[in-house]
Amino acid sequence: MTESPSTARLATPVDPGVHGEYRIPDVPGPLLRFTGRITSGGEFTAKPLRYHVYGGWFCPWSQRVAIVRALAGLDDVVSMSFVDGVRDGRGWAFRERYGPDPVNGFVLLREAYEATEAGFDGHVSVPALWDRETSRLVSNDCVGIGLDLATRFEHLATPLVRTYPEGLRDRIEELDRWLGPAVNLGVGAAARPGPARDALLDAFERLDGRLAESRYLLGDGDPTEADIRLWVTLVRYDVGANAGRTINPGLHVYPRLWAYARDLYRIPAFRDTTDFASFTRPGAQRPDWDAPAER
Repeated sequence: MTESPSTARLATPVDPGVHGEYRIPDVPGPLLRFTGRITSGGEFTAKPLRYHVYGGWFCPWSQRVAIVRALAGLDDVVSMSFVDGVRDGRGWAFRERYGPDPVNGFVLLREAYEATEAGFDGHVSVPALWDRETSRLVSNDCVGIGLDLATRFEHLATPLVRTYPEGLRDRIEELDRWLGPAVNLGVGAAARPGPARDALLDAFERLDGRLAESRYLLGDGDPTEADIRLWVTLVRYDVGANAGRTINPGLHVYPRLWAYARDLYRIPAFRDTTDFASFTRPGAQRPDWDAPAER
């Protein structure tokens, strides 16, 4: 169902006084409850416009999926829309800034979760993959969603870049076992002196050396899933966790890593899925991402 402009439903403004603050529910079981996958012969198969991604411009995990979707050539195959960037106790919602839900007319993203599991009491997160055919969520696991978009739709669209090529998958996952904890998950804790900060800065130092040898993390050919996973944290670093320059003076102190990050930003899939206003902390000074990368 697609809402017309005259009937589109939007959530009321955020009001913690009425609805409370959002809290991740403390309930048994995994945080990400839906982990369905797109397969060639299972319940969820790849078809044109069968699936829709609910995302958030503010969210690095959503941006990972958005970049893959663009590089896989799926703009006209898998649709995507965005929730508002602020929430109260009701969770993520659809408001005027990014428009109504174009698929179901939901006001709150929670409605998609409750349509999938009656009485849903878990965490309402983005990204989330919706199946129009069965009217339910397939997954809210960004890793699985991204990998399926990268690999399962090639008979429907010609990829601009194959971000998860079979020959590099082991190396991509090996890098993730290092960079996931040290960078993607560790950057928030790095705001305080301690092991997380040490691990993050050590990772940046090692990456700076690694990128002296190749354009991307795994060679000079094309960016891969490894680059995407790292980059969404890099683009937020100096306007997010390091906005006050409390971790270090900035990404620029690692010249090859900083040039690599700007080089990726020149690629439309990276640039066009970036909304600095959605994740820049008040008063943060944004580096010049348009400076020549010279790589």
